[in-house]
Amino acid sequence: MTFVIGRGADEADGPVGHLGHYRALDGSAGAPLYLDLDGPHAALVVGKRGYGKSYTLGVLAEALAQVPGVAPILIDPMGVFDTLAASPDDDILATILDRPAIDPSTLDPRSWCALVGLDPESGAGGLLWRAAQERATLEAMRDRIESADAPRSDVRAATNHLDLAASWGVFESGGTAAKDICGPEVTVIDVSGMDDAPMNAICRGVAETLYRARVTDSVDRLPWLVVDEAHTFFDGVAGPALETILTRGRAPGVSFVAATQRPSSVPAVGISQSDIVLSHRLTSRPDLEALERARPTYMNATIEERMPDAPGDVVVIDDATETTHAGRIRERETAHGGASPRASDASGDR
Repeated sequence: MTFVIGRGADEADGPVGHLGHYRALDGSAGAPLYLDLDGPHAALVVGKRGYGKSYTLGVLAEALAQVPGVAPILIDPMGVFDTLAASPDDDILATILDRPAIDPSTLDPRSWCALVGLDPESGAGGLLWRAAQERATLEAMRDRIESADAPRSDVRAATNHLDLAASWGVFESGGTAAKDICGPEVTVIDVSGMDDAPMNAICRGVAETLYRARVTDSVDRLPWLVVDEAHTFFDGVAGPALETILTRGRAPGVSFVAATQRPSSVPAVGISQSDIVLSHRLTSRPDLEALERARPTYMNATIEERMPDAPGDVVVIDDATETTHAGRIRERETAHGGASPRASDASGDR
């Protein structure tokens, strides 16, 4: 094995993950396709529904679970990765965190206003802003709002919005600590069933917790944050934390993998800062154009010309080696939980 995606020719050997195999021009299987898991990376996995995007994330999670020194954390908004915890292979261990929580102080005042839909320039928004700035728990924030010298209508509006956030059950003093999710196993943070706002709050808290933990050297393992349906989080309060990891995560050793059906909804930095792109089939013109705008100069064809046709096939764009490859993702070792249900599989009984 002499060629590894994400690893330059002058870089030392280290752990790799087996993703699949290269695909020859006639569609036949070529050499094994490996991904560097030693150093930090920012990767983007894209593809329309049914062509293997989530399946590829599962393959990556399996590979990460078998590498010493990394901590795989997967944000699961669709509830399809719990099958990782049912692996018959002792080398693939996973923990499902289905009641995640974050510390309220993880969100800055502006994010609190955005989270609950209050204009920070409004009376109620201003009250919430000051409470978030001065207090660290929901109870203390509520007390600060209620004791404010402000119109009662503004106080009621601010407390009602804060009570809405409390009803989500995702805020807890201390929250989920970095040491709780930075073990050798894959930690699947299941946010399926949540509305966009609490999902974003969890993602924001997890991203900031991982980044701070590495900056302060409070965890030894290198985190890999893998986020499915990433456009949902880039559009919400989680966006700034994800962009921080994209632009600054390499130095402290935090890797980030974003997966989406809609690359056109990912901010430009989410594409331009990705040193590895795995693209399954896309047909939407805005999505193709979003990738094309970031197409590197070493590609001798357009993204559309290189676009694969079959589920499981990918085009790999690798900045470390400045190369582009056709590949096919391997079969998963654990069950895939993302397949669509079929009427032909139902009994028809009520």
